[in-house]
Amino acid sequence: MSSPDIGSILESSKELDRVRKEEEDVLSEINKLHKKLQTKYGYSSLEAILFALVPCRFREAPEVVEKPGDNSLARLRLLYTQAKDLSENEASISNLLISQIDALLPTGPQGQTRRRIEGNEQKRKRVKTESDISRLTPSMRHQLETCASLKGEQVAARVTPRNADKDEWFVVKVIHFDKESKEFEVLDEEPGDDEESSGQRQYKLPMGNIIPFPKINDPSSAPDFPPGKHVLAVYPGTTALYKATVVQGHRRRKTEDYVLEFDDDEEDGSLPQRTVPFHKVVPLPDGHRQ
Repeated sequence: MSSPDIGSILESSKELDRVRKEEEDVLSEINKLHKKLQTKYGYSSLEAILFALVPCRFREAPEVVEKPGDNSLARLRLLYTQAKDLSENEASISNLLISQIDALLPTGPQGQTRRRIEGNEQKRKRVKTESDISRLTPSMRHQLETCASLKGEQVAARVTPRNADKDEWFVVKVIHFDKESKEFEVLDEEPGDDEESSGQRQYKLPMGNIIPFPKINDPSSAPDFPPGKHVLAVYPGTTALYKATVVQGHRRRKTEDYVLEFDDDEEDGSLPQRTVPFHKVVPLPDGHRQ
């Protein structure tokens, strides 16, 4: 039993644990939203929510009308989509673990030794990695390819761990993406004055800590966030991202900029409206802490 094979199994097991933890978090959010909607609409079986989320022709379908600014149903749909993707990912990783364990089981008589050609060891590792990726779902493979294509690009990155008191997001440059470990290597090119060292800092971050920015030369690639929508945006003159509220969308302005009000940015008793380029604004992550 070779140590590289054992290492691959351990890595896959860690990834499976991570996916299951994310599934638990998503299911917990779904249950909380169920209770909220049950109380709000008064339907004990959530039939109203199902009719709202799934197009149907039932004449008896109850009518569900969201209040302005209430995105509960859209969020519920997003959570179900995330749960579906995580479930598919869990199945893919489980199948990969099965194949990795099967590869360690003897195929001949017990105790039979196998000859290993050391010159081909690196080739087998490469084939094994490509095979592992091919077992993933099409959506997961597409996601990995998209992450790999971000090399050299600036992205929004959460550099704090999940159990931190608050989330810190910075603009960083992608150095490398490892498809096997599903980790980004990024560089903070302009650390703030409060950093312990004045030099650039590197981080290794999971996929969930990275949000790509819209293409700078393609305004249509940016979401059309409506007024009142909460977003994460680069504060003018810095490389840090903070929670903000949309005052005016970028597609309604000739300059392709957003007009935003940043949380905790109060001046003289009010929040000033600040202009931020469309390619420095991204969706606010679920559960953001600031």
